[in-house]
Amino acid sequence: MNLSEIKSKEIMPGYHGKLVHGERMSWVFWDVDQHAEVPEHKHDHEQIMHVVEGTFEFTLNGEKGTYTAGDVVIIPSNAPHSGKALTACKLMDIFSPVREEYR
Repeated sequence: MNLSEIKSKEIMPGYHGKLVHGERMSWVFWDVDQHAEVPEHKHDHEQIMHVVEGTFEFTLNGEKGTYTAGDVVIIPSNAPHSGKALTACKLMDIFSPVREEYR
């Protein structure tokens, strides 16, 4: 499989993802529109976010930070978090277990 062959899905407004699913994890390659927001939420999945390009404001457990290319954030299971793209961004998220709702 090649990433260029995977069709992008708009999972939430401004978040366009190419999704790859294994047996126990999901890997999402996001193109995020400037100013697109993810409201605060939590889920059972562990998540690792990597900023590939752009500037992304991210709040984890009430602590806000600004992240740029190369930054990685580990999001524990059931930790409340939210985010906003301050610029257009490319992000990668890994989830375990699989995000079935993203299939």
